[in-house]
Parts: sequence; structure tokens; C-alpha cells
Amino acid sequence: MQTYLQTPQEVFEAVGSSEQGLSAKEAGERLARNGPNKLAEGKKKSLLRRFLEQFADPMIIILLAAAVVSGITSAMEHEFPTDVLIILAVVIINAVLGVYQESKAEKAIEALQKMAAATSKVLRDGEVRQIPSADLVVGDVVLLEAGDAVPADARIFECASLKIEEAALTGESVPVNKLVGALGLGDEKDVPLGDRKNMMYMGSSVVYGRGRAVVTATGMDTEMGKIAGALSAAKESRTPLQQKLAQLSKILSYVVLGICVFIFAFGVVREYFTVGALGFEFLLDTFMIAVSLAVAAIPEGLAAVVTVVLSIGVTHMSKKNAIIRKLTAVETLGCAQIICSDKTGTLTQNKMTVVEHYGEDEALLAKCMALCTDVSIDREGNLVGEPTEAALVAYALKLGLNKNELLADAPRVGEAPFDSSRKMMSTLHKTSDGILQCTKGAPDVVLGHCTKILKNGAYVPLTDADREAVLEANKGFADRALRVLAAAVRTYDALPDDQSPASL
Repeated sequence: MQTYLQTPQEVFEAVGSSEQGLSAKEAGERLARNGPNKLAEGKKKSLLRRFLEQFADPMIIILLAAAVVSGITSAMEHEFPTDVLIILAVVIINAVLGVYQESKAEKAIEALQKMAAATSKVLRDGEVRQIPSADLVVGDVVLLEAGDAVPADARIFECASLKIEEAALTGESVPVNKLVGALGLGDEKDVPLGDRKNMMYMGSSVVYGRGRAVVTATGMDTEMGKIAGALSAAKESRTPLQQKLAQLSKILSYVVLGICVFIFAFGVVREYFTVGALGFEFLLDTFMIAVSLAVAAIPEGLAAVVTVVLSIGVTHMSKKNAIIRKLTAVETLGCAQIICSDKTGTLTQNKMTVVEHYGEDEALLAKCMALCTDVSIDREGNLVGEPTEAALVAYALKLGLNKNELLADAPRVGEAPFDSSRKMMSTLHKTSDGILQCTKGAPDVVLGHCTKILKNGAYVPLTDADREAVLEANKGFADRALRVLAAAVRTYDALPDDQSPASL
């Protein structure tokens, strides 16, 4: 259902709900009919089955066959089965390593499930209630604010400065500004997921503002559910290494069988023409010689060498936080020639960090940047707010400047929010020396309003050479694909009467 193309009222009619939400009775009936708002778990293989599947490799089968024949030979000749024990040790170690690696990395669906919110605020019988997210049904009205995880796919019908981070679905680290109105198709057949600005999706999170939305899809019907379904339904294909080993196993099988037949036939023919008769003891000895040569032709150590080498590779990668589910996938990854990433050119953690700064007083820069944000630090020390601003507050924290303590010393008394035309944000703070204004924004715009620069601990007039130096530093950062912000300060003896954005 393309609810993003419909008005909020049309969506309410389609899902049989209203702005006051569902009744508890209706919600219960829908929950019983449609099931909980959870991602379905893929069918897990038992530990025994995963262990036995390790023996399905053609090379392993040949090794086991060799072990059986070698065991029979040793028993008939009353010898200690050394070869049998070595082969079985190699095969079992190989299987144990494979199962261990799979068990460590079998977390795809679990990780997606953890992204769903544990509880949600909804309207039931016209009253706000907090319920488990698993109990959400289509038609529920959910209430969300900064810091909340979106528990299901929903159509927004009310929002105030709502920004949602959707990196899990779209790969975009910049939060999306949400709206209420219906979208138009234009010349397109459909609206891309990242452009559905009147929708919110399971697995995303609210970073700014607040909003209300009516649930349009739950569980496996959500966009996150489609990803989970694709993961659980994905079929495994053989890697180039597995294909080569299978081919080698096939060739070895023919060679080994040929050796057995040839040696046995040659010995029988020679004995027959030499002696003129064939005894049972001779036939048994000839067969044992043929089998011994066949066992000798099998590279028992190959499987062990391959497993050990791949395990070493996996261990090195795990130290760099890269977990490989299948040992054989290491070889495929090593053959990669092209890696496709999003348009930022990076494979990101969706976690922005300040990595460079320009200016004489880094502490003052960090203080100004931190004060001029709407990010808050909760009791657990988590940063709640827009990712770019959160990175600035984290930067100040790293320098020993806690925003909560900064605000206690310099409480905010005025502000001019960021807007796309001004390209700046300004905040006013009351200090013991008067009023301090902190401004952050696009470097070229902020620089255009500056008259002085901090040099050698003092504010001196800003010269053309200084402007060129700042712009050159800005260009250097931008050339390295860094997002660049500039900060400036201004002081007043008293709170200015005109606090309009233009004046500030």
C-alpha cells in the first residue's frame, strides 16, 4: 500500500483507524489475527547438523574413504592404525573449526531484531499508553520524540521539526527532515525509499523534534522485514576455492580408482602368465598393494592446510572487527576487485566524528561549537540529537568540556535556529562577563560576518590574507571529503533588544 501518496485522512480510512488511535479491544483482535510486530527468525540448524554438514565436502569424503580402507588394511596386517588416526584428526579439527566460526557469526537476523524498539508510546482508547513494541498493530497511533527508535513502518500525520536518521535502510548519515503532506509521483513509477519524507520506518531513529504517525505495516511486512526475509532466504553458492577443491576431488577419485584397478589387474595378469595359477593369498596381497598406493596418492594434509590458512585469515580480520561467517568466504573476499559503496565513497559506521580543526584556540572552538547545538547529554552519558551536532559535543567532551557543565556556567538566554537561507545557527549565553554569542555554520558565510580573528591570544582585525588562509584551510578539508563547519563569537554588555536572526 503506497500510503506516502495518500493524505493522512485517506491513510486512516485505509487502515481503519483515526487520530485517537485504536481501542484496546480492536488492537487485541488485530494482534491475534496478524501476529506480533516481530521479525521472523530463520530456521536454525542444530549444532549436530552443522557439524555433519562439514563432512559433505568431496575432499573430506575421499579422506574418510581413505581412512576406512587404511583401517581395514591395518587390521588385516595387525598394525597400529596411525594413518587412520591422523586422517580422522584432520577431518574432525576441520569440522570443529568450521562450526565454531559459523556459530560466532550467526547473528544477522538477531542484529536486525535488536534494532526494533523495546517499548512504544501509543494512543489506545484516546489515552497515551506505553506498550511492548511487539504488541503494535496496523492502525495504532505512535508518539515519537528525539531519542526514540521507530518500532514499525508508519505514515506521519503530525510533526514538529521532526528529523529521522534512516542510515540502516538508505545508507545516508544525514537525518531526513519529515513532513505531513502527500507526495507526488511526477514522471516516476514510484517514490524511492529515501525520498518518502512523510513515512517513518522500523529500524530508524528520531534524532530531533517530535511527531505522531499511524502504523501501516508491522513485523515481516515492514521494509526491515523485507531485508530480514532476504537474508534468511539467501542461498549459498560455492566459492572459487570450493569449486577448485571439488574439481580436484573428482580428478583424484578417478586417479585413485584407476591406480587400484591398474595395479591389481597388472599384478593378476603377471602372476597368471608367470605362475599359471592365482591363489587367494596372492590376490589379497595384490589388492592391499593397490589400496596402499591409492591412499598414498590422496593428499590428506590438503584439507587441514586449507582450513588452517583460512582460519589464520579469519583471526586477523576479527581483530579488525570484521567477522566472517564461513571460512571459505575469506578466499572469495580476497578475490574482490571492485567494492561498491554509497555516494560518499565510504563504508561508514553512521557515526560522525571531528577529525581535524583549524584555529589557534582549540578549547574555545570546541566550547563554542558545543554551546551552539541542541544536543543533550542524558543521565547515562548518551548524546541525544542530530548526528553532526552530537559529533561536536563529543569533540568538546574529548577535550574535557562537558556541555551540561558549560550550560550551567553560561545558560542559554536566546537563539536563532539554523535555516537554509542563513546557513548559520546562533545562541546567546549569560556569563559573568556579560552576554556571549556563539555562532556556527558554513565557513564562507560565517567568515563573511567576521571582522576580527584570534592571533597570539588577542583579537586583531581580520585581513584579506587571514581570510585567504581560512578559505584555503576550508578547501583543504573539503578536498579530503570532510564536512566543514566554522565557529565565531561575539560579546555584549547586556542582552540585545533585537534578537532576530538578521541582527544576530
